[in-house]
Amino acid sequence: MSQQADIALIGLAVMGQNLILNMNDHGFVVCAYNRTTEKVHQFLANEAKGTKVIGATSLEEMVASLKKPRRVMMLVKAGQAVDDFIAKLLPLLEKGDIIIDGGNSEYQDTQRRTKSLEEKGIYFVGSGVSGGEDGARYGPSLMPGGNPKAWPHIKSIFQSISAKADGEPCCDWVGEDGAGHFVKMVHNGIEYGDMQLICEAYQLMKDALGMSHDDMSKEFEEWNKGELDSFLIEITKDILKFKDTDGKHLVEKIKDSAGQKGTGKWTAVAALEYGIPVTLIGESVFARCLSSLKDERTGASKVLKGPQKTSYDGDKREFVEHIRKALYASKIISYAQGFMLLREAARTYNWNLNYGGIALMWRGGCIIRSAFLGNIKAAFDKNPNLSNLLLDNFFRDAIHKCQDSWRTVVATAAKIGIPIPALSTALSFYDGYRSERLPANLIQAQRDYFGAHTYELLSSPGKFVHTNWTGHGGSVSASTYQA
Repeated sequence: MSQQADIALIGLAVMGQNLILNMNDHGFVVCAYNRTTEKVHQFLANEAKGTKVIGATSLEEMVASLKKPRRVMMLVKAGQAVDDFIAKLLPLLEKGDIIIDGGNSEYQDTQRRTKSLEEKGIYFVGSGVSGGEDGARYGPSLMPGGNPKAWPHIKSIFQSISAKADGEPCCDWVGEDGAGHFVKMVHNGIEYGDMQLICEAYQLMKDALGMSHDDMSKEFEEWNKGELDSFLIEITKDILKFKDTDGKHLVEKIKDSAGQKGTGKWTAVAALEYGIPVTLIGESVFARCLSSLKDERTGASKVLKGPQKTSYDGDKREFVEHIRKALYASKIISYAQGFMLLREAARTYNWNLNYGGIALMWRGGCIIRSAFLGNIKAAFDKNPNLSNLLLDNFFRDAIHKCQDSWRTVVATAAKIGIPIPALSTALSFYDGYRSERLPANLIQAQRDYFGAHTYELLSSPGKFVHTNWTGHGGSVSASTYQA
């Protein structure tokens, strides 16, 4: 086969097929390959019929079709499958060729692969791809990271096929080794948070206010015209008004047990590992875990009592506006926490992350795309060293305008027994972050009392001391480790 393809793509599930067709639309010749070669024939005979897409029935044939430097992109299951394909590709490639992993791989795997392949002269890229099937076909958000030597050779393809926001591609180089997949992981974590917040708003409207599905749909439609304008608000509006063949709303027929593929959990684990309080995403992951205990919850609902008053009897229109403001304020917290985690990872791994650029990448094509991200980009454009989004004037003022409603919603939900873990933890984080003094001084005293872990006095910063609290504990401290 002559060298005619600009890039090869391995993996012909719907995402892979749609990315290939997207590349074809933008003038690139793509070689399609799948381990089950029958899928290649089916794709060429159906979805790719009449395009410039070519197929290969072996990796050797695929590599032979590629222009140099060869660019091979994989959209396969994360984990061992990626390593297996890399092992098969290595004998077929030459120094300077490029392997791209477009799956939801763990960033540590991408770090390892980037380093090991560079030693063999191969440039590895781990790229987040967001937007689902529709995004892949018509413009995803792409977050490439890895070996920077690969970027000049894939830039034109990636930026051509990506979504555009105000004419700018929702794709740019993120950073070295695992940076691209780390940013995608945080994106997915924020997605978990956004979804949970919206679900809590839905439950408050449905159970506390007794609103109909059509009325809730109209409310979300109105919200989507303002500050909360976003993809997830838009699709929620559509979901709430969708009726099954029997004329009843489909959403209420769906089992209330949420699934997850792991990226939200990875974000929460990373937050714990780096000591960053990404509380909202953590609570959103735990909310899904709690939802999965459907049988236990059903049993508990017959035994465990809540408050006698289970609905809101005040001004319903006013409370809907309180919910909207609480949702907006909590959404700000979610993104602020996500960018805190990005900043700590950048410090740990010496990644030179462009936070405004990341916000731009998320403005189109991806699941968390929203007008809101333009304000985040503006904040970092104004101050690239901004330590926390909450300290930007726009977000500070927005929180100040929303916080009375936010507190009303959290307090009301507690009184009538409606769980709102994401909305409430967001408020707790805000109150903790704005507190000059927290009760951690007592924690330090307790640690020193039972474990001689020492504490630092306000009057002597940097000096750690131990107190013999009982009179018989001795003066030796556990200074060799931190618990």
